[in-house]
Amino acid sequence: MKFIRACIIAFSMYSKIPMPQIEWEKDSMRYVMCFFPWVGAVIGGCFYLWGILGGRALGDSQLYAVLLTVIPIVLTGGIHMDGFLDTTDAISSWQTRERRLEILKDSHAGAFAVIGACVYFLLYFGFASELKPEEIPAAALGFFLSRCLSGYGVASFPCAKDSGLAAAFANAADKKCVRIVLAVQAVSAMAGLLWLNVVYGGLLIIASLLVFLCYYRMSVDKFGGITGDLAGWFLQICELAQLAAVIVAGKMLTV
Repeated sequence: MKFIRACIIAFSMYSKIPMPQIEWEKDSMRYVMCFFPWVGAVIGGCFYLWGILGGRALGDSQLYAVLLTVIPIVLTGGIHMDGFLDTTDAISSWQTRERRLEILKDSHAGAFAVIGACVYFLLYFGFASELKPEEIPAAALGFFLSRCLSGYGVASFPCAKDSGLAAAFANAADKKCVRIVLAVQAVSAMAGLLWLNVVYGGLLIIASLLVFLCYYRMSVDKFGGITGDLAGWFLQICELAQLAAVIVAGKMLTV
């Protein structure tokens, strides 16, 4: 029962998919991160379905690429994009570590956040418009892998502060269990990607791991550890890099 509760909490927190209302009990909170990738599985499933069915119905229409772009935002409610915006403002401020952490807590979006969002969506839309049917399965599976890595980071990386969403889940989690479960899921996702296509899957995996490494270094160097906003920044950058990697792989195979 506690695992079902943990799954419900994961979807309630990290998606807009309707879930039963339950109490967030401490015993259930220990395993929430184990089910975080499942949110990505649902997003990836919707991305895949629209990628295949929408592509057949609309062809090269811009509407097709627009909906591919907004599917992850609609299903998550923009929770990770909010972290991306706050982190973009904080990094672009060139302030002290303490001031950067204060900017993360500021509910107002600064100029750099707006610029970052415009650049992000233009790039994502551009890559989505180049997506071919044979590339869609790998791109869809990337949503699962990105959340495996994100959850592993929450259970493994130091937290920049004792309060906040990342700290709450990190402190409540059974970290050893979460790391093992997420590692197994991540390896399974990587195996699936390579099985789909070695080139598509291989480049997507490399891109994901490079962003994960940059995420760790940036978080520790500039903030002293991770926060919920930084975790959101990682997910958005990782998914953009994954999509770019799939497109690059497709271009390589057609040369």
